[in-house]
Amino acid sequence: MTTATSAPPHQMAAGHLPRWAPWALLGACFAISGAVFTFANAGSDLAELNVAGLLFIGMVLYVVAIFVISTLAESRRHAIDRLMTALVATAFVIACLPLASVVWTVVINGIGRFDAEFFTYTMRNVLGEGGGAVHAIWGTVIITLLATVISVPVGLMTSIYLVEYGEGRKLARAITFFVDVMTGIPSIVAGLFIYAAFALILGPGIRMGIMGALALSVLMIPVVVRGSEEMLRIVPNELREASYALGVPKWLTIVKIVLPTSIAGIMTSVMLAIARVIGETAPLLLTAGFTHSLQTNPIEMDNGNMMTLPVFVYNQYIMPGTDFAAAHGRAWAAALTLILIVMALNLVARLVAKFFAPKMTGR
Repeated sequence: MTTATSAPPHQMAAGHLPRWAPWALLGACFAISGAVFTFANAGSDLAELNVAGLLFIGMVLYVVAIFVISTLAESRRHAIDRLMTALVATAFVIACLPLASVVWTVVINGIGRFDAEFFTYTMRNVLGEGGGAVHAIWGTVIITLLATVISVPVGLMTSIYLVEYGEGRKLARAITFFVDVMTGIPSIVAGLFIYAAFALILGPGIRMGIMGALALSVLMIPVVVRGSEEMLRIVPNELREASYALGVPKWLTIVKIVLPTSIAGIMTSVMLAIARVIGETAPLLLTAGFTHSLQTNPIEMDNGNMMTLPVFVYNQYIMPGTDFAAAHGRAWAAALTLILIVMALNLVARLVAKFFAPKMTGR
């Protein structure tokens, strides 16, 4: 009969930190970093608070603290593991620092003019305080919507040809090459191209909202093509072959099988393309121009200038009028509005991808 013997002290399992300990330690490090930066920033406004520095110092403190505490309370293997995890998290935070800094700066500077007047008034006859950006918001919505209506059918049909009909053909390879080239062209080139085309027909100095939409569509089409093409390529060929085996023609297979299967990814690529062009300024300065009045007709030729949010921000900084502080406040509020629109578009893209994705059911 054998009896149990106790394990030697060097074989006993090392202790473990509770699951909440790393999070509590992370919060404490951020609190310490925040207290230091708040004390150093005493007497200044929140806009001057260095959010990027606060986050970076907090993560550095966390890396050191978690390694020391884990070394004392756990084994060295656990301490090294927690150190590597903390370094990966620090790298992620460093990658997000520019975004956090930009969002913080825009929110702090723009929230002061984020009021009802800003969303209901234009800048007509306004030289100092007051005024709003309702004309720029309408211009952004109209021009972006027109660009989407132009770009999505062209881009989607091009991607369908490349995947379903043009495999291995010289024309398909040429289209792919030119799409790649268009993806990298500067936005100002798209604006110059559209302006030159309309100036040859209607004369120099022409400005219209439809011109801005066409300039944005030049930038959107390659993004839609590349995104939709990748989504169509990941549709399993077995689905196509099963449809062909039942005698369904190819065009109906694309409409009923391929597109519904990839619709979530296609909608996501469309939303991302919209978010990519909605903040463009240079092509819209050349094509849509700028105005202080509300203009909702994109094909108006006489005084057809249409303001957009990016151009509004630029205009407020370049021509602030009689009150620099008021103009800068309007510019920051317009930038905040534009960021919220882009965030809303990305949220819509994620919701579309979630609700329209094919439902996978087990046998």
